[in-house]
Amino acid sequence: MSYFNSLIGKAPALESLIRSAQVVSATDVTVLIKGETGTGKEVLANAIQQSSARSSKPFITINCAALPESLVESEIFGHKKGAFTGAVSDKQGLFEAAHGGTLFLDEINSLPLTVQSKLLRFLENGECMPIGGSKPHKLDVRIIAATNADLSQLINNGEFRSDLYFRLNVVPLELPALNQRREDIEHLAQHFFKLFADTHNLPAPSLSKATEKVLRTYKWPGNVRELRNLCERLCILLPGKIIEPENLPREFTISQQPAAENTFVLPEFGLQLEALEADMILQALNRTKGNRSKSARLLGISRDTLLYRMQKHGLASH
Repeated sequence: MSYFNSLIGKAPALESLIRSAQVVSATDVTVLIKGETGTGKEVLANAIQQSSARSSKPFITINCAALPESLVESEIFGHKKGAFTGAVSDKQGLFEAAHGGTLFLDEINSLPLTVQSKLLRFLENGECMPIGGSKPHKLDVRIIAATNADLSQLINNGEFRSDLYFRLNVVPLELPALNQRREDIEHLAQHFFKLFADTHNLPAPSLSKATEKVLRTYKWPGNVRELRNLCERLCILLPGKIIEPENLPREFTISQQPAAENTFVLPEFGLQLEALEADMILQALNRTKGNRSKSARLLGISRDTLLYRMQKHGLASH
């Protein structure tokens, strides 16, 4: 069984990511997963853990943005009795709880600077010091971190340590947004319909061709999580039915009405499509300062498709 089957889709960008993740899972290397909210970063982290030699050991998850700053250090590293007001007993930290296994630090961009320095120390020498402790102890924990923010920008703003970033970014894995792999939307919808039909003991609905077209052109700001939630709603409200565009929430039909200023009109005397495509790619690369993932997002295509078209137009050196 491949635990990476939980990542549904056949888009080239996703398949490339899974191949890299499978290689990574056979090692103990630190991993940084990048991607927009809702793309499935925790699903990928779990697949890496389950495919690794640590699969029988703990997999501990912490959302760094979900805890008050005053509690983050205590949660991760633990504390000794009397270390601060309210510390009435020793508390085991998540590092210690994950000994032998994997600690997944989600939204690591929200980790306070004071805690970043202690995490860096662990990554450098494997030592963990609880708050109020006098002697560090060695732990065997693999770190998988995830971020939905641009850590380079946070470093420039003084909000994230550059030395920690380089320690975490040994193997970066970037999950593509759903609007970068639109060919997977129908497969994902079928998967979620079956999942929720089984969960709620209901007949699964299906999508009409017109609805498939609407879903393919929607922007999906919430990514796979948004599609998952939509499929559960439709499965409960319209079990066994064929889903038509009018059955979708209002934002899906509104998004199909393009603003007049965004409508491209073919010039009367035609155009050179190849030259236009090359020019659009160059504009996207210039706007993102050469960031190919962001350029692909601007153009509404996958990163692999962008690389192919760059090579086709002789732009691979940009």
